Amino acid sequence: MNDGEQMMTVAPGDVPERAWAYDDVTAAEEPPGTAVAAGLPSLPVLSTALRRCAWFWCATAVAGLLIGLGLSLARSPSYQASTSILLAPDPGEQPSDSIPTDAALLQSRTVAELTMHKLGLRQSANSFVAASTVTTVTDRVLLLTVSAPSSNEAVLRANALAREFLRFRADQLQALQQLVLTGLNQQINQDVQQVESLARQITSVSAQASSPAQRAKLIDLHVQLSQANGALGGLEQTAKGYRVTSQQSLAATVKGSLVLDAAAPLPHSGPLKLDVLPAAAALGVGLALGLGIVIVRALVSDRLRRRDDVAHALGAPVDLSVSSVHVGRWLPGRRGLAAARCHDMQRIVAHLRDAVPKSSRGAAALAVVPADNAQVAALSLVSLAVSCAQEGKQVVVADLSRGARAARLLGAGNPGVGAVRVNGVHLVVAVPDRDDVLPVGPLHRTSPQAQPGPASEALAAAYASADLLLTLVTLDPALGGGHLATWAAGAVVVVTAGRSSSTRIHAVGEMIRLAGTPLVSAVLVGADKTDESLGATPTQLPIQPDPGGHDLPSLGPHRHLSRRRG
Repeated sequence: MNDGEQMMTVAPGDVPERAWAYDDVTAAEEPPGTAVAAGLPSLPVLSTALRRCAWFWCATAVAGLLIGLGLSLARSPSYQASTSILLAPDPGEQPSDSIPTDAALLQSRTVAELTMHKLGLRQSANSFVAASTVTTVTDRVLLLTVSAPSSNEAVLRANALAREFLRFRADQLQALQQLVLTGLNQQINQDVQQVESLARQITSVSAQASSPAQRAKLIDLHVQLSQANGALGGLEQTAKGYRVTSQQSLAATVKGSLVLDAAAPLPHSGPLKLDVLPAAAALGVGLALGLGIVIVRALVSDRLRRRDDVAHALGAPVDLSVSSVHVGRWLPGRRGLAAARCHDMQRIVAHLRDAVPKSSRGAAALAVVPADNAQVAALSLVSLAVSCAQEGKQVVVADLSRGARAARLLGAGNPGVGAVRVNGVHLVVAVPDRDDVLPVGPLHRTSPQAQPGPASEALAAAYASADLLLTLVTLDPALGGGHLATWAAGAVVVVTAGRSSSTRIHAVGEMIRLAGTPLVSAVLVGADKTDESLGATPTQLPIQPDPGGHDLPSLGPHRHLSRRRG
C-alpha cells in the first residue's frame, strides 16, 4: 500500500465501517454522490436528447400531418358555381341604399332554409350559408358563388338559392306594399267614423231649440264636417292612387329582378393545392410541438444519463455502460432467458462475474441492486447463476426484490428455499416470506437495521454447501438496507439511463454504504453513444479487507473502488 493511502481497521466483533470514508471533508465540501454539477444542458446534450427522442417528435409530426389532412377533408367543398342576379330597385329607394340589404337578404338563414327545403338537403342552415358568398358587382348586380361536394351539386344549389332569393324578395316587397295599404285603410276608417260622428252631432243639435248658442255650435259642427269630408276624400284618393302605382311598381320590380346569368361551374383548383397547404402547416406545428416538448423535458429533467453524473450521485465508479437491453416479454424458464444471449447482456454478466468477491471462508456472495429497472438486473443475475452452475459450481440465488423477478424467471416465485432445474443445471432459489420486509441472510453480519438471528435451516444448509450466493435486492429508503450485509460481501448497482434522479441514485448508494457492504461499481444501461465522460468518482480509497473474510475482486491496475489521497 502506498504512503498516501489510508487503511481502515475493524476489530473482530465490531460493526464494520463503511468502505467509503470521508476522513477530511470540511463544511465547504461534500462527499461524492451528494450533488451533480448544476447548470443548463449544453447544446450537445440537447442534440443528444433530440436524437434519442427522435421517435417522439417524428410521431408528433406525423400526427400533425394526419390532423391536417383530416381538417382538409372536413373543409368546405372545393367545387364551386357562380351566378349573377339583376335586381330592379324599389322606386321609393335609391339603388345604393337597397343593394346592401339585398346582399344580406341573399345570405340570410331564412333564404337558406327555404332553399334547403326545396332541394331536400339535410344539413344545418349555418353550414349552407357558410358555403355561399355574395359579391356586390354594381348597384343592381349581385354575384353569388356556392360551394358543394360536386360541380353539378354546386350548379344546382346556386340556381335554387338565386330563385328562392328572388321569390322571397318579391314576397317581402308585396308584404311591404300591403302593410302601407293596410295603414291607409285604417286611417280612412278612422276618418269615416269621425264624419259619421259629426253628422250625428249636427242632427242632435238641430233638434234643439233655436238660440244664439245653438246656432253657433251648429255652424262650428258644419265647418268640422266639411273639413273631415275633405280630408276623407283626399285620403281615399291617395289610397287609390297608391294602390295603382304600387302594384305597377311592384310588378315592374319583380319582373325586372331576375337571374342574369345561369349558374355555371368555376374551374376546379384540384385536391392537391387544397390538401397540401393545411397538411404542411399542421406537419410543421406537430414537428415544432414535439421538438419543444423534448427540449423542455431535457431542460427541466433531473434524470441522470451521463456516466460521470451517475458516478457522482452513487459515489461509485461506473465500470460498465451498455446500450439499451431489450428483455422482451417477461417469461419464466428458457424462453425468458433467451434475452440473455444478446451481446450487451453478456457483457453485464461478465462484469458481474469479475465483481464477485473472493472469499476465504464460505461461499462468495454478491448482491445486484437495481436502482430502477429490476428486469435487466434480474436477467443478468440469473444468467450469471446459470453460467456458474454450468461450470460445476453450487449456486444459490436469493431474490429479495419486489415481485421476485429473478425467482419468477427461474419458475420459482413462491416463498421458501427449493431447487430448480434450468438449462440442464440445478440451482437453489431462496425467496423470503412476503411479510419479512428485512430478511436476514446466511452471512449473519451485524447491520444497523437487520437483527442478527439464525437463518432457516434450509437456507443455512444450502449456503453451507454452496460456492456462490447471488442476491437480487431492491432497496427502499423508507426501510433502509441494513439487512444487505447479511446477504452479500459486495454489491453492484444497475442504473438505467434517464430513469432515476440523482436523489434516488444517491440514496441507493448511501443505503449500501450504511449497511457496511462494499459498493463495487455500477452498470449503466442505455447509455448515450455520445457520452464521453469517464464515470469515475472524484476521490478514491484503496480496497479494504472484509472483516467477514470476504475480499473484493481486483479490478485491474487502472480501476479502483474508492481511493483517497492522504
